[in-house]
Amino acid sequence: MNTLLVIRSSLFNGSGQSSQLVDEFTRQWSDTHSQGRVVCRDLAADPIPHLSAEAFAGFGLPAEQRNPAQTAAAAVSDSLIAELRSADAVAVGLPMYNFTIPSTFKAWMDYVARAGETFEYTDSGSRGLIADKPVYVFAARGGYYAGTTKDTQTALIQTFFNFVGINDIHFTYLEGLAMGEHAVHEARQSASAEISRLAA
Repeated sequence: MNTLLVIRSSLFNGSGQSSQLVDEFTRQWSDTHSQGRVVCRDLAADPIPHLSAEAFAGFGLPAEQRNPAQTAAAAVSDSLIAELRSADAVAVGLPMYNFTIPSTFKAWMDYVARAGETFEYTDSGSRGLIADKPVYVFAARGGYYAGTTKDTQTALIQTFFNFVGINDIHFTYLEGLAMGEHAVHEARQSASAEISRLAA
């Protein structure tokens, strides 16, 4: 059974533009994977605590040596890593806030990137421990940033997923959302066409 992990990071839950994109992809993916399973992680409805020094230190300790706060943080991390590891594909709804990714998604990254779990260091550098799988990123922006130096998201997302072992990454951009009705209409048409192609 194919499993799709859906990660929403919009502050506005399902009403955010990036959430609407990822939901459209999920519907079409489900149509073409009738026996598939969807696991949804909504970072606004169920936020992940930002990583603390105490939690980070606990990741490197044996379970029996962790204090209660470290045990709770490790349990969150274990759950997120298990979701990513068991998924056959991942869909991420990613808005742009103040020229970068939402802090909730950064927290997700911080709890997923764990030495010995999702990556390891070797004599020849780091090596990702998560099996490669397609990751579909649906990025919603008010302006036009793709392909410019102001697009801080694309390289960061690619670098992170590459670091944990995932290289099959696809970006769909919904841009110009603050540029008027015509721009929004054209952007949505283009994004919908790309979603149909990816979900087929």
